[in-house]
Amino acid sequence: KLYEGIDLGGETVGLITYMRTDGVNMADQAMTACRDVVTARFSSRHVPEAPRYYKSKAKNAQEAHEAIRPTDPARLPDDMARRLNDDQRKLYELIWKRAVASQMAAAQFKRTTIDIGSPDGQITLRITGSVLTFDGFLALYQEGRDDNGNGDDDDKRLPDVAKGADLTRTLVTADQHFTEPPPRFSEASLVKKLEELGIGRPSTYASILSVLRDREYVHMDQKRFMPEDKGRLVTAFLEGFFERYVQYDFTAELEEKLDRISNGEIGWKTVMKEFWDDFNAAVAETADLRTTQVLDALNEILGPYVFHAEEPGADPRACPKCEDGQLSLKVVRFGAFVGCSRYPDCKMTRKLSVSANGEDANGVDEPKVLGTDPETGLEVTVRGGRFGPYIQLGEMEKKKKPKRSSVPKGEDPQEITFERAQMLLSLPREVGTHPESGKKITAAIGRYGPYVCHEGKYGRLDGIDEVFTVGVNRAV
Repeated sequence: KLYEGIDLGGETVGLITYMRTDGVNMADQAMTACRDVVTARFSSRHVPEAPRYYKSKAKNAQEAHEAIRPTDPARLPDDMARRLNDDQRKLYELIWKRAVASQMAAAQFKRTTIDIGSPDGQITLRITGSVLTFDGFLALYQEGRDDNGNGDDDDKRLPDVAKGADLTRTLVTADQHFTEPPPRFSEASLVKKLEELGIGRPSTYASILSVLRDREYVHMDQKRFMPEDKGRLVTAFLEGFFERYVQYDFTAELEEKLDRISNGEIGWKTVMKEFWDDFNAAVAETADLRTTQVLDALNEILGPYVFHAEEPGADPRACPKCEDGQLSLKVVRFGAFVGCSRYPDCKMTRKLSVSANGEDANGVDEPKVLGTDPETGLEVTVRGGRFGPYIQLGEMEKKKKPKRSSVPKGEDPQEITFERAQMLLSLPREVGTHPESGKKITAAIGRYGPYVCHEGKYGRLDGIDEVFTVGVNRAV
């Protein structure tokens, strides 16, 4: 029970009963109580003839447990509001509405097409949609949607108008619509898909989503999962060399076997042996592969994403710089990038990610001059590199590398100002002297973000700007 100990004027109770988060059935007495509440608050028409029983669509769901529900539906959210804090009230109201609405009658709609014509008959506008004829459970609860306005035209809710009725024109707008690809997964839609495929358990969904972000396989954009280079590479590698283990049915079958083990139907040693014998053989085969063989396979799988032809019909893997070499994936300890096969004669490189038109996803196609450093007289430029965009002071001279600084993650390289570039080039910054060791403390931006350093010990800073402002006390 949640919220146990709520005082109801002398009676101390729990408000919410839960057994399993994936349960969808309620006890008979709870369903009867919900039906009584609906009859009292709405009408007898809003109550179906018989109680509604539900069955989970998720594979391997354990149906023996009751769903999350109010302990007593007669305790209305409005009556409980003054006894709960804001978060408790919102959660109780959500659970109460969903539980009670599940025992209400279905809403009824009438499919219709409305033609609207101008008085002179020159223009006719048509819309197809649905007219609500009976609200049913919608009188109490309407579920939110991940995507607004992406539904089919037939999903549009229309007003109930009579044939021949006069309408008043207010505003007419002309909009052009294009067919859009299916939206990328949000957290809710991905969990729903995992349930349908029988992958994971309610207790593991949070950790699955967390791993995707923590290992930087994806990043979030408008609450959607967007793949990172690392995620594409790992996925391509697994599909190329461990295909059996990333197939949906393999995971679902394994979940089913785990259920059978818990039920005492099969022995766990048998399942482990079957898994290990096949998996060990797959690992042994992969261990003998050379790096070039792995890269060739990744080139094939990721080809449509990584390589784009300059012109229709041209070889997408032809090097645009020397025109003789072939572009291919290259791997270094910091990650993967695209390089020319004629290296070191041709030093053409770019980041793995490319945009839809084939341009470097660094956002920098050619070096962009930001200004001239007043002390050295050298140009300050922003450039794109294999590890991302960076700031550079001057040019290479006799194999002596010029001073460089990475553009911080999250900053648009096209928006970098000359003043900001000079600040970045001034790093690492000396913060001061440590009071105990007498040695200097420095602040800089590294691969994993901003930090302070003293004698090989590092401390993470909260933000990029703190690198330029942090003092000795804070650093220590």
